[in-house]
Amino acid sequence: MNREPDWALWRSFVAVVSNGSLSAAARELGISQPTVGRHIETLEADLGIALFERSLSGLKPNSTALRLYEPVTRAQSSLAEAAIMAEGAQDALGGTVRVTASDIISNHVLPQLLLPIRARHPGIAIEIVPSDSTENLLLREADIAIRMFRPTQLELVTKRLGDIAIVPAAHRDYLTRRGTPMTVEDLFTHDMIGFDRFDGIIAHAQKLGMKLTRDHFRLRTDNQPLLWSLMCAGLGVGFAQASLVRDTPGMIALPIELNIPPLEVWLTTHRELFTSHRIRAIYDALAEGLDAYIKGQYTFR
Repeated sequence: MNREPDWALWRSFVAVVSNGSLSAAARELGISQPTVGRHIETLEADLGIALFERSLSGLKPNSTALRLYEPVTRAQSSLAEAAIMAEGAQDALGGTVRVTASDIISNHVLPQLLLPIRARHPGIAIEIVPSDSTENLLLREADIAIRMFRPTQLELVTKRLGDIAIVPAAHRDYLTRRGTPMTVEDLFTHDMIGFDRFDGIIAHAQKLGMKLTRDHFRLRTDNQPLLWSLMCAGLGVGFAQASLVRDTPGMIALPIELNIPPLEVWLTTHRELFTSHRIRAIYDALAEGLDAYIKGQYTFR
């Protein structure tokens, strides 16, 4: 008689199928690759069937594994939802709240916003996940998300806090050395800082008739906090959140209108978690701080 597999084995199964390898599954789950491998072997032994084809390139799910994948992922979502409901039923104003936000917001905005929040709620531990990817609140990858787009899942509570303009900007030291560009054409005579692989700014510029290419960026990276640090170091002209430029000493927004679409700012949590006192407390405090940041009523130190 086969044993009923432990849920940890199924989690590893889902991770291997969705990621395509033991190593990628291990990184997602935060455990070692040998542990994931043992989980798969134990699961197959408990079920009495093979789930993967072994080859030099890794593990390939067979037809049985692919049939099992969908019901197992549904069960995973149901367990996550049950955990969310239990979390929301807790009344204690303590514990942990996990917040995810973009790399820029996490590194350059949240630290100052958290000063009054920590003073007001010292019993609540806060975990911060800097990420420009979309963490899934429904699977408890985060409790609260600060998004730069409108979330679409019906199970989420969302609040639009406003828009943040994206503007060309440079540090005062750079402008002192090189002069201030006043027109779009002037930008091409300056050291521009931009993305390496991401082409969003280039595509928008070309729609406006600007012959901007990747080669015009004399410094390139897809890491947004590094882009901002390069701008703050006075290395050239870049593009940044108007609120961040405004609140950073030495940074100056340039008088050039590029009509770059603004970033929408949304605060999001799961509807069940919204009944948790600690999550509601941090959610409301973040909403207050971000609203002040967007409107220019928050002073960075």
